[in-house]
Amino acid sequence: MNRNYLQWYSPALQKNMELLVFGHSGDSILFFPARMGRFYDYENWRVIEAMRPKIENGSVQIYCIDSNDRESFYDPVAHPYYRIQRQIQYEHYILDEVLPFIKTKNHDAPIVAAGCSLGAYHAVNTALRHPGIFKKVVAMSGRYDLTRQIGHYNDLLGNYWDENIYFNMPLQYLPNLTDENLLRELSHTDLVLVVGNEDVVKDSNTALHQLLISKGINSTMYLWEHEAHQARAWRQMVAIYL
Repeated sequence: MNRNYLQWYSPALQKNMELLVFGHSGDSILFFPARMGRFYDYENWRVIEAMRPKIENGSVQIYCIDSNDRESFYDPVAHPYYRIQRQIQYEHYILDEVLPFIKTKNHDAPIVAAGCSLGAYHAVNTALRHPGIFKKVVAMSGRYDLTRQIGHYNDLLGNYWDENIYFNMPLQYLPNLTDENLLRELSHTDLVLVVGNEDVVKDSNTALHQLLISKGINSTMYLWEHEAHQARAWRQMVAIYL
């Protein structure tokens, strides 16, 4: 299995960012890390190993990127205004640096966004905010409004709200999305939501799934037994849905 480590200085984030690339051809999978995760977590958790057959036969090529959550949603010191600004900079890193890099490696391949936990949020939010980029989204164990406290998951913006927060929370902006051109573009992306039937974020997934269907966007939701919010379950999920 081909494995390549890369890093470069990100103009968007003004720091070095690292990533791992697995495989040599196939659909390009942009794999967002879990909450405050690192680019090597999926490899360490044997999630990549679960996809070895598809990687080695050239069906998929996986790009495991670093998170910036500690400087955005999980920065305990910064005012929420700056937290969401840092998230927007991270999105620029994805759009202006990572995606062009993926195209240089595998120009004609469809691109899939995927992620677990907070990585699922990043995958869904990026795809919905930028229609036409991704053929498919696979979101595992995610929540889709980070301003709502759900069980032990806190409101990550501390009761603060502004337009930038609104336009980065799918459960807030999607109900009001009526632009026919945007919806038409989004209808070409398949969204796959996977969550445990005992996970506290299950209702968030159900709400998103129902919204997507109501907007004419292809969405399929799969419920797994128990909480399924851990690497052991994710190893099984990626083998099925990616």
